[in-house]
Amino acid sequence: MEIRQYGRSVPATSQMGEPPPPRRQRRWLRRLLVTAVAGGTAAGAALMLLPSEPHRRAAAPAAGPQAQPRAQAQAQALTAVTSGVPASLPGLAALVGQQESRVRAQPRDARAWEVLGTAYLELGRRSADAANYPKAERALRTSLEVRGTKTVESTRNAENAAALGGLAALANARRDFPSAKRYGEQALKLAPKRWTAYPPLIDAYTGLGDYKAARSTLDKLMGLRTGAAARPAVMARASAVYRDRGWREDAVAQLTDAAAAARTPAEQAAYLTGVGQLAWERGDREDALRHFEAAVRLDPDQRTALAGRGRALAALGRTDEAIAAYRTALAEQPDPEVTLELGELYESLGQFPSAREQYGLLRERVQQAAAGGVDEELLIGRFEADHGDAEDAVVRLEEERGRQPGVEVADALGWALHRTGDDEGALEYAETATDKTKGGGVRSALYVFHRGMIERELGLDAPARRHLEEALRINPYFSPLGAPAAREALQGLGDVPDEPLPAS
Repeated sequence: MEIRQYGRSVPATSQMGEPPPPRRQRRWLRRLLVTAVAGGTAAGAALMLLPSEPHRRAAAPAAGPQAQPRAQAQAQALTAVTSGVPASLPGLAALVGQQESRVRAQPRDARAWEVLGTAYLELGRRSADAANYPKAERALRTSLEVRGTKTVESTRNAENAAALGGLAALANARRDFPSAKRYGEQALKLAPKRWTAYPPLIDAYTGLGDYKAARSTLDKLMGLRTGAAARPAVMARASAVYRDRGWREDAVAQLTDAAAAARTPAEQAAYLTGVGQLAWERGDREDALRHFEAAVRLDPDQRTALAGRGRALAALGRTDEAIAAYRTALAEQPDPEVTLELGELYESLGQFPSAREQYGLLRERVQQAAAGGVDEELLIGRFEADHGDAEDAVVRLEEERGRQPGVEVADALGWALHRTGDDEGALEYAETATDKTKGGGVRSALYVFHRGMIERELGLDAPARRHLEEALRINPYFSPLGAPAAREALQGLGDVPDEPLPAS
């Protein structure tokens, strides 16, 4: 078959190989793992699965004024993971080692298991290493078991709220939003005044496309009396919801204030990275680069900022520097999505062997993430739609839409249908992703571009022209492949025809 490649046709060659095991089979495997821990003496079973030595990070903390003694980094990480704020990567690695030693010495210490599970989770998120997620799940479930909770669903002990919140955050990291909602609602019921119970639930509602519930939960969070240490994290959470509503200025204001009030370099770097991402989304390359570089100066391990720096440098035409920034970001944080970005940058430069290399690495990294329980069907679907088998993308994304009916999946499914030639079916999903009344309040140049291209194929020239122009107004550099395609499509549509007014 032939598939569309931004208006051209290229042979369809899937990079992803055989599809992953059916969802039902993956759930059965996860239940088998959980049963192995829950049966018998939970703490003893979990101890058998810990590394024989404390966790060690491959690279030492970066030298310079931001480098910290191990004990100080560990103490800051302990404070961070127990209070719900970003922690440094070296601190997380040190904390994991400390807590592994503690649970070996005191296997009935539920609090230690809970902290260990949360530290594993944060380490996995910061390092993009999903191998930490099964360890996080075992530790968090062991915390519940040690406290005498036979099943997660039947828990009534308020002390379990933190472990349940950890399981909710873990499910979000794996893109298992139904589970995140279940755990998050249980945690909130046990501890409605604990502010850290709210963010995982907001993320779960957003992933499920229930934007009304996400906003309502944020309103309850904002109504709590939180201490000064927690306020920056609460503002950051508000910023994410405001961004999804399309309230760009409010989102920037909240994150900027959060960065100013942050108490550690790692926390400040995380919020500055968010400000940089918001600047990037509105097409301000220079401001985005400034914030990403400030974040990296504060926290050299802030790989999300390094990837953002690559994105901004590419938009500025500094492609050699952009590639170096991307490669640095991927050296210790092999994020599949960033790998796709770098591959598309290479493709836009005509460096096809390098692009194919990144697409091959994407396949490996997706499989590694899936082994850690991460649902990567959205990313695989997006990749296949543009660079592989668009029909396979449709199958994957239709199933994903049934599980996670948010605007991200609606946009990806619409685009995949377009790439197979089903533009009428595609338009329905593209409208959902860009319609504020259906939750698509976020101002995304990519979503609007997709809608414009679909409308062009349907002969809807006026709305196609309007949406392609809007995409380039939102961010003229939104994609190294998509932005040039939008300009080319607009040229093909030509000027607005000078038609006479309708008769009165």
